[in-house]
Amino acid sequence: MSSLLGRPRALAQNTPPAPGDPPASAAGPLGWLRRNRRWWYPLVVVTLLAQLAVAMVVAAMAQSPTIDEPVYVGAAAHYWQQHSLWYNPEHPPLGKLIIGVGLAVAEPRLDPQFNGNQSELGRHVLYEAGNDADQLMLLARLPMIVLTLGFGLVVFGFARELTGPGGALAALALYAFSPDVIAHGSLATLDVATAGFLLTSVWLLWRARRRPWRYLPLAGLTLGAALATKMSTLAVVPVLLILAAWSVWHARTPARPAAAPLPPSSPAPASRLRRVAVAGGAAVALGLLVVLTVWVVYLAVDPRLRAAPAAAPAVDGVRGFLLDLLPFPTSFRNGMLIQFAFEDGVWGGYLFGERYTGSRWYYLPAALLVKTPLGALVLWLAGVVAMLAVPRLRAAAGYLLLPAAVLLIVAMTGSRNLGVRYAIFLPIFLAVAAAAVTAVPWRRPSVARAGVLALVALVAISSLRAFPFYLPYANEAFGGPARTHQHLHDSNVDWGQDLPRLADRLRERYPDERVWLAYKGAGVPAYYGIQAADPLQAPPAEVRGLLVVSNSWVATVGGPLRELIDSSEPIDHVGHSMTIYRRR
Repeated sequence: MSSLLGRPRALAQNTPPAPGDPPASAAGPLGWLRRNRRWWYPLVVVTLLAQLAVAMVVAAMAQSPTIDEPVYVGAAAHYWQQHSLWYNPEHPPLGKLIIGVGLAVAEPRLDPQFNGNQSELGRHVLYEAGNDADQLMLLARLPMIVLTLGFGLVVFGFARELTGPGGALAALALYAFSPDVIAHGSLATLDVATAGFLLTSVWLLWRARRRPWRYLPLAGLTLGAALATKMSTLAVVPVLLILAAWSVWHARTPARPAAAPLPPSSPAPASRLRRVAVAGGAAVALGLLVVLTVWVVYLAVDPRLRAAPAAAPAVDGVRGFLLDLLPFPTSFRNGMLIQFAFEDGVWGGYLFGERYTGSRWYYLPAALLVKTPLGALVLWLAGVVAMLAVPRLRAAAGYLLLPAAVLLIVAMTGSRNLGVRYAIFLPIFLAVAAAAVTAVPWRRPSVARAGVLALVALVAISSLRAFPFYLPYANEAFGGPARTHQHLHDSNVDWGQDLPRLADRLRERYPDERVWLAYKGAGVPAYYGIQAADPLQAPPAEVRGLLVVSNSWVATVGGPLRELIDSSEPIDHVGHSMTIYRRR
């Protein structure tokens, strides 16, 4: 911990101040902060992580299951109790095994003879088998909350190593106040876990430039953990293998003092070949560790590796050829077929008030523009520029920015325009990059520090104002959380999370009124005490009273439900994800 929160005393006596630090002898507030950093600096770190923890726990306790969560919870329970890979093969097991650690506390009931699809399994575990759905969901979410907090330390440690203590605090603050990190870190889903494992692997590869044989094995394990959580990690594995080889090459390059003359000739060919062989061998070893980690995770669920029948047709061409080459279990390859089927499908999208069919390459950048605090956008951009401009940070830019860029390009070419969660790695990676602003040799460093502090404060204020509605967050330029549904849909705003809030609102403000509900989600309204009928199962003339509609439907639906919405009067909103209408 001392390596993260402060330099050891023996080193501090002989080490110049970190970039952006005032001299130890400086007078005034900056000098006082420098002299007393030993006690206030860890306190700020703990406070930032505590804020993140409180925000995530409050969100987790207040929300009903989002659309994906019951599938993961059901699969996790099945993994732990039945030791079968049958359910949810489109995602590797590790994330669900982590979710299952929380579920194990409650020992949920699960009918061993259950025979249904994965959505039905989730519904069975949460609502039909006699379990406490609220308790199960909180227990399933807690391991992911703990992981998200741990990844906050990775962000802090990586940024501190690159830029010093000031940049580390800025990076941690951006991470801890990120509405997207809070929203998705508080759910029993896989996105934040995958991004966090990836960042950890990148940091370890960066550290391997000095001690390759200590950090490369750990980097392989964490990269394997990311791939054993979500298959989308495959796109960036080649990049990290190249970075592993480069780290070993760099580690084997003798350091040359700045004043030393250049050697008269290049290294001997034999020596160069040995270095190439060692660097290439390191990349191969890292790849083998990744493959081994994935196999171990699958074997941990089912030592016999019984795979469910392929639920999607085989693919031909380049994709089929590459799929056959993957050295992974059959269940993994069958899951890839499902992912290919998803990508080959035609999905609907919604952006800035326009419904469309298919996907748009600029969807994710546009959605991030809406969903990211304005101060964070400025610091992200400034941090990227700083990493490329400051000579001592350029090498780190390849490690931090290149994987993020590859992942973003792949995500932008995907067919599903369903939310910024497909790019959740950006708020995490760019929080570290933003710290580079503090390493720039500004002419007026005090002004620069004040500017960074002001931007971080804007991020914190914007995030705190959204509490506890982090999932539908939008920044102030787009009207805040109350207006998100006018710009975006699905997991950006309305993922089925507000059934408890709807139940409270109906009980407090609209008791004894007839309720019609058009709900987009995986929860069971009756479980929360909501007695409502389906408005599409009755003639329009009979739909009288309250009409409650999920905002994703408000934005995108057509047909009879659109006619009902257009002929109704909006009177209330619930959690920024549902609208209540009056029908007379």
